[in-house]
Amino acid sequence: QIFDGSSHVNVSHVIHRLSFGPEYPGIHNPLDDTSRILHDTSGTFKYYIKVVPTEYRYLSKGVLPTNQFSVTEYFVPIRPTDRSWPAVYFLYDLSPITVTIREERRNFLHFITRLCAVLGGTFAMTGMLDRWMYRIIESISSSKPRSGMR
Repeated sequence: QIFDGSSHVNVSHVIHRLSFGPEYPGIHNPLDDTSRILHDTSGTFKYYIKVVPTEYRYLSKGVLPTNQFSVTEYFVPIRPTDRSWPAVYFLYDLSPITVTIREERRNFLHFITRLCAVLGGTFAMTGMLDRWMYRIIESISSSKPRSGMR
């Protein structure tokens, strides 16, 4: 009789922000701005979170110790025969391995190489389009019967 009202418990929730340390440039926290809204059912949400220690190394040689994480989410709807209450669980596991992310500046030669690649690709595509258009126009104009005025 204790669990009779469990199917009416609303465990809808919004996660505005979840992080495990300071944020570094480009980090993506997968649960930020997550909403789970239940309308006609109730149940248990389980978030299995794998936390990975991370070092972010700036160009200035500064180091920011922080963490990043991945998440797997499960929802189990409650059945009338269940003898449990709906809930939201955050279960986490810490990774024994540390990830190091380094900022790096690309040199000018790298920029020139990429610029040449883009220009070369553009030149090649323009040449192919010109050749195709020429062949299409040639085939269309040669297949038309010509009415000659003599």
